[in-house]
Amino acid sequence: MATQSRSTPTTPELLAYIQRYFSAEDEFLAAVRQEALEAGFPEIWIAPEQGAFLQVLLRAMGARFVLEIGTLAGYSAIMMARALPEDGHLITVERDPERAAFARRAIERARLQQKITVECADARQWLRSFHPPVPLDFVFLDADKPSYGFYLEHCLPLLRIGGILCADNALAWGEIASESNDPDVQALQDFNRRMATHPQLQCCLVPLGDGMLLGLRRW
Repeated sequence: MATQSRSTPTTPELLAYIQRYFSAEDEFLAAVRQEALEAGFPEIWIAPEQGAFLQVLLRAMGARFVLEIGTLAGYSAIMMARALPEDGHLITVERDPERAAFARRAIERARLQQKITVECADARQWLRSFHPPVPLDFVFLDADKPSYGFYLEHCLPLLRIGGILCADNALAWGEIASESNDPDVQALQDFNRRMATHPQLQCCLVPLGDGMLLGLRRW
């Protein structure tokens, strides 16, 4: 039975407060973001407060092996890799060669090339032959929305019990509860339903940025 509960709307003032005190962006990452904008990249990377959330989560669960689908400029990959232990590793998959090359340069400047591998490939094809040496601790989805269901199907078996699959844009730019004809919004609506009702997952939606949907693998 649904019940009403009080929640605080995120006003511009509250968002500025959150980003002032709870951000994972430093001067280096701000520069990477600006360079990506100047290179003509779309401004679709995660928000700084989302990065802080991911870092706390990865450290709390002791994550060592992370997979990211959708690299863009390497912004979120660098944030997450900073939260991994010395023996940790992150693989990020990007299908666009220009973006993959940009991310590799940023990762080298961040001195994280030993912790991050950038795979330039179509993730749908790449996942069909990906066999990680150990089960994944964490999967982060931030790529083409119609493929989220495919990524769930192929990543969940690779995730350890107690591991987490996290998907960005779970609020679909504020349209997730609407009767939208946008195929990306519809794809996210379908994906959210699949996650919420998946028998192997316990899920929650965190309303940071454009929403982050987390599913913990139970068995």
